[in-house]
Amino acid sequence: MNDHTPSQGCADQDQIAWVRVASVFLPLANPISDAKVLTGRQKPMTEIAMLFVEIESKDGHRGLGFSYSKRAGGPGQFAHAQEIAPALLGENPSDIQKLWTKLCWAGASVGRSGLSTQAIGAFDVALWDLKAKRANLSLARLLGAQRDSVRCYNTSGGFLHTPLDKLKVNTDLSREKGIGGIKLKVGQPDSALDLHRVATIRQHLGDDFPLMVDANQQWDRPTAQRMCRRFEEFNLVWIEEPLDCYDAEGHAALAAAFDTPIATGEMLTSVAEHAEFIKARGADYLMPDGPRVGGITPFLKIAAMAEQAGVMLAPHFAMELHVHLAATYPTEPWVEHFEWLEPLFNERLETRDGRMRVPNRPGLGLSLSERVAGWTAQQTEFGRRA
Repeated sequence: MNDHTPSQGCADQDQIAWVRVASVFLPLANPISDAKVLTGRQKPMTEIAMLFVEIESKDGHRGLGFSYSKRAGGPGQFAHAQEIAPALLGENPSDIQKLWTKLCWAGASVGRSGLSTQAIGAFDVALWDLKAKRANLSLARLLGAQRDSVRCYNTSGGFLHTPLDKLKVNTDLSREKGIGGIKLKVGQPDSALDLHRVATIRQHLGDDFPLMVDANQQWDRPTAQRMCRRFEEFNLVWIEEPLDCYDAEGHAALAAAFDTPIATGEMLTSVAEHAEFIKARGADYLMPDGPRVGGITPFLKIAAMAEQAGVMLAPHFAMELHVHLAATYPTEPWVEHFEWLEPLFNERLETRDGRMRVPNRPGLGLSLSERVAGWTAQQTEFGRRA
């Protein structure tokens, strides 16, 4: 009988030898607007600030991780990541929970949520990617996959800056690509425009094709009550962020009052914040964002709580990561299809028959494209490569 103990022992003695942290600004083809832009809260989005972390161990194992910020925050994430990165050197890359805690306490004075947690997320994803690659498993399989594909819906074609005729074209293109659902942005100052756009697209798609709407926290409680009531007739999969993202009580009241499910959670940046929503029954669909909550380690804790409470799951953005995490959830989840990050990577995710296929390449199954170098604003290395 072969004894694999020695090789496992070598892996157990591995140490992190090198870390690179990079700040990358990904330009978007067209400025992006949702309800917060139309009401003057924000300006149209023209780029995404990416935080990339690469980790290499002394035995030559490598991992790639990322986090991101839309609009402000990217330079701040990079600055925090630079400060905490040296804490990883010499540590065993398998001790991911321990290292998450160590990174958290390295910057504990600025809190355990928000920007500091999002910076940790890039390191955490890189460590899980390394671990899965070392095992020669996809991330989903390492974590324990429930399925080899997940339902997916498109958001990028349904923003408020998109004219109605173009919306129809975008929905047709999404269906041709094998994407299984369409999400429209709502929350315009004139609610009649929202209703007209949703009614038009519902008619265009047919009665049963999955359709969602997203208000991006635009409404107060009375407005949300009225709009949720009006939207009941459209057979929506969910109504997303009808209220302020921290209003667990208000979301719970809507979830209890209407047949259409309520979805929220993408703006929350800690396990504790998600736990509050789950306890309050504030979401029928919980929408955690792996990079925003601090990576895979806290995401798994959130998913476990959601599963125990019988809450459905629909991770926000970053499909390149979330296709793996959603594949591990016991009940059928949804993954959000955004092609925005595709220029950063050499690989592409496959969609067909309404579903996104889980990559079977080791780890995340991602490598950075040559274009990333041209978008890199600054980078720092720590330690020495093997």
